[in-house]
Formats: sequence, structure tokens, C-alpha cells
Amino acid sequence: LWFPCLWFVQRVVGSMKYILVTGGVISGIGKGIIASSVGTILKSCGLHVTAIKIDPYINIDAGTFSPYEHGEVFVLDDGGEVDLDLGNYERFLDIRLTKDNNLTTGKIYQSVINKERRGDYLGKTVQVVPHITDAIQDWVMRQAKVPVDDDDVEPQVCVIEVRQELLDASFDSIEEREFLATGEQKTKPTQNSVRELRGLGLSPDLIMCRCSTPLDNSVKEKISMFCHVEPEQVICVHDVSSIYRVPLLLENQGVVGYFCRRLNLPIETKPRKMLAKWKEMSDRSDRLLEQCSIALVGKYTKFSDSYASVIKALEHSALAISHKLEVKYVDSADLEASRLQEEPVRYHEAWQKLSRRCKHSLNVPGGFGVRGTEGKIQAISWARKQKKPFLGVCLGMQLAVCEFARNMLDWKDANSTEFDPETEHPVVIDMPEHNPGQMGGTMRLGKRRTIFKTKNSILRKLYGDVDHVEERHRHRFEVNPELTQHFEEKGFRFVGQDVEGERMEVIELDDHPYFVGVQYHPEFTSRPIKPSPPYLGLLLAAAGRLPGYLQKGCRLSPRETYSDGSGSSSPDSEIADLKLHSLAQE
Repeated sequence: LWFPCLWFVQRVVGSMKYILVTGGVISGIGKGIIASSVGTILKSCGLHVTAIKIDPYINIDAGTFSPYEHGEVFVLDDGGEVDLDLGNYERFLDIRLTKDNNLTTGKIYQSVINKERRGDYLGKTVQVVPHITDAIQDWVMRQAKVPVDDDDVEPQVCVIEVRQELLDASFDSIEEREFLATGEQKTKPTQNSVRELRGLGLSPDLIMCRCSTPLDNSVKEKISMFCHVEPEQVICVHDVSSIYRVPLLLENQGVVGYFCRRLNLPIETKPRKMLAKWKEMSDRSDRLLEQCSIALVGKYTKFSDSYASVIKALEHSALAISHKLEVKYVDSADLEASRLQEEPVRYHEAWQKLSRRCKHSLNVPGGFGVRGTEGKIQAISWARKQKKPFLGVCLGMQLAVCEFARNMLDWKDANSTEFDPETEHPVVIDMPEHNPGQMGGTMRLGKRRTIFKTKNSILRKLYGDVDHVEERHRHRFEVNPELTQHFEEKGFRFVGQDVEGERMEVIELDDHPYFVGVQYHPEFTSRPIKPSPPYLGLLLAAAGRLPGYLQKGCRLSPRETYSDGSGSSSPDSEIADLKLHSLAQE
């Protein structure tokens, strides 16, 4: 049983409504999902909602974080490298955020120090109070007004998630340490967390209680009594089959009505089409029977949050074709010949997992550093030779180039200069203008345009037969444009390039069911009802249905579709416009 507490502190400043989400007891139990869900149910009522994440670390941004410590680095349109929770906000609310929606201690201090150096404080002594505190408030109030929807309307509600380090303070008694192991629903940790909040001069309006099973009425009443809130202000957020059921869970407990009364929200009375769509999506997810297995070969496989957006993109695509997703994580280092010498059992288990248990397709996501790269190349070689559907993203695409050069062009030492600066065949090279010596914020980042160079491209068709696409990037190395002709002659085609025609963005291999690589990160723009085309293609190919899908003009059959009246993730558009239907049996 996990029984932490989340608080909502709601304030009104002018016409903007602010909802502050924070929490204690233990980290990693769903503050981001609950903040996203709150925004979702408010957006379903016709409101324009934005979101801000405030983190206490001194880093300027998340760009240099280890995936094992903080999970993936999420990239925004403007190139901002931010906390993965902003990915949840974008996916749930179908909005486009900017780097300033992720506020850190480092950013605030940097801005205040820069002002002091310019003389903006006119010789005054710069202190935490009022200068730092004012800077935080000014930043939030300014950013809350920035439009995040396609209609460029100023938001009406801003959901702010604040990360707190209350773990030590919350576990100051033996009884509290035991509650994680006993399975009993204890209220003392929640009481202590609320007491910590009141010590800061804040009183919670809603207490969101995370637990594995529905909250007992006696426990709910006890929290209400000792935390000085009404029973309706204690909300149970128990484990559900899908995170997309959380907005429904909150709505069913009267959260919308409470917000309406507390914040005097201009909520529309029309049926909430968006939540109906979420219910349909969640119900269909629970009914899935057919399974599709994907091998995810990477170097951060011990921590699933390292590939959070990749997993979400795969889930979105699997749901679109009515398949249950099974992801098999394979540590790429375990596939290397050196592992055979050191730990043969582990080596053979890894290859068995890849070749036998993950019989459908292979995904090699992005990454940095030399560790495990040879294992990824071996996995890519297996997928190419066995004609298994393959999608390489960023580094995954670059290593596909290396593999083809070694085995089909007979350039045995072909490599990226990131891993072998002295190679005689540098098929992947660094971009000097994006490698000035500093690590943070110096890569080729953010939304960039990719031009399709041929109409005979699978990925172009998956995108809707468009001339170009705009996707988010995060890389410092690129395919060597001087060597691409050698690949083209062997059927390894560079079908997408940047606007200048200098950087290779998309690769496809002839005579293969689905062998695709993209330099960009399409997972960052995938949505539950609008899956990313490269990932959708991978799942379709894995299910053996890609040829039929392409033959039908990239339309899924209407069986088990979302109903036309179920709404969409945009207040003014209909789900029917997204053409997202489940695929009928061939």
C-alpha cells in the first residue's frame, strides 16, 4: 500500500485561476499524473488550461540529467530540455508548452543575478526575500498567460506542480515507516504531511490520497477530522487499469463541482465530450486481447522512466490498432561479444529474449555514450537479416547506418566519430556548430522541418502523404552527407532531409517489411488519440497489417472506433477529424 497525500492550494489572481499541486510522504507516486488529470477534466469543461512544473534543483534545465536519476529528458518545440512531467501535461491536455513552463531554482537565481549585474536593482542588497520570491511569482504569472493551444487563446487556468523534499520529515516515527509494508491504510503520514504544509502557512483545499485499493470510509473520515477538511475534500486515487482512467476517477468524485464553487469557474453545462472519449479509450484498452511484443534495446533499461515517451508512443499506437502492448527490455550491453566472455548465461538470456520472446519487432531509441552501442548494432543487424520490423530513433538511426556500412558496404570499421574519432569510415560525424565544448543546451534542439525527397516513402504515406513534417530533435551528431551515395546504391535510402538538404533525417531500406530510422524524436509529439506515425507504422508492421493499411490510403477500418460524439482533446475539434479508428481483421 502506498498512501501518500497530494494537496491542492487554489488561489485567484485577477482573471487567472491558479491550482497548486504539491505532495509529501514519498516521491514518484503520481503528482504529475494527478496534475495532468486535473487539467484534463477542466479542459473537458471548455476551459483553456496551461501547466507549470517547479523543481528545486539548481540545474538550469534537465538537459544534463542522468536518465537513471530523473528519467528521460523531455524536449519541447522551442528546444527546452525539461522534466518528463511536462510530457504528461502535453499528452493529457494536447497542448504545446515552452521551456519556461519548467521552472528551476537555477533559472530563478540566474535571472536575478543577471538583473543584479545589469544594475536593475539600483544598488540595493539582493536577498532571497523579496527578490528571489518576487522573481518566482513574476515568472509564474507571466508564463501562465502564454497560449498553449492551437487557437492561441490565453489560458484561464494554470495548474502548478511543485516538487518538495519531505521524505525525511514524513518518516519520523516507526509507525510511519511500517505503513509501506503492513498493507494497512495508515493516516498518520498524511496528517504529518498536512501539518508540514500548514507550517508553511498554507491550508489544503483538496487532499488526494494515493492507495492501491479504494479508500475505506473510516479512513476518509479520519483524514477529514485530523486534517480539518470536509469529507468531500478527501479524494481517493486508487490504482486503476490505465493512467487514462485517473481523470474519470476524479470527475466521478465531484472534483469538477468543487473547483467550480471554489474558483467560480465559467464551466459550460454541455456534455463533457472529451471525458466520454477518455472513457471509451480506457474501456477499449481493458478489452484488448491480441498482443504485440516489442523489443526495446537500450542502455537504460533498468529504469522504465528513462524511455517514458517511447513507451507512451508505443502504447498509443498499440491501442489504435486494438492490440495489447508487451515491451521486452533488453540491455544492449548484454548482446555484445564481450558479455559472452564475462557472463555467458546473461548473454544467451538476452539473445533469447530478443529472438524468441520478442518475435514481432525491434525499437532502438536514442541515447548517448559508447556503452552498449555494439550490442545495439548487433540487434539492428538481426532485425535487418530476419526482416523484423525495426524503428531506430536518433542514435538508433545512426547505428543502423553504421550496421549497414559494416555488413553491406564492407566498411568493417565504420562508426560514429562519437565512439571512434579515428575511424577510416566516419559514417556519422559531429556538427561543429552544435558542439562548442559546453554540454548543456548546445545540441540541435527543438522543432525542425524535415522535407521528404520522394513520394515513394512508407513514412511519408504514414504521415498522410505530406511534403514535410515538423518534429522535435535532440542530437549533436549526424549522418555524414558525403557518404550517402554509397548507401543509396545498395537500397538504403535517405528519404527525408532538412530544409537545406544537408542533414539526413529519415532512412528506409528497400525489400524489408519496415526498416525505418528517424533522426528526430517522434515520441515527444505522440498523443493518446493521435499516435506518432513512425511508431504506428512499427506496430502495424509488427501485427502484419501495414500493407493493408497503406493500401487503404492509411486509414484504419471503422470497427470499434471512438464514437463521433465523444469529443477530442481540443475543445473545438471532434475526434472524427483525427481519423483514429481501430483496425479490422484482414
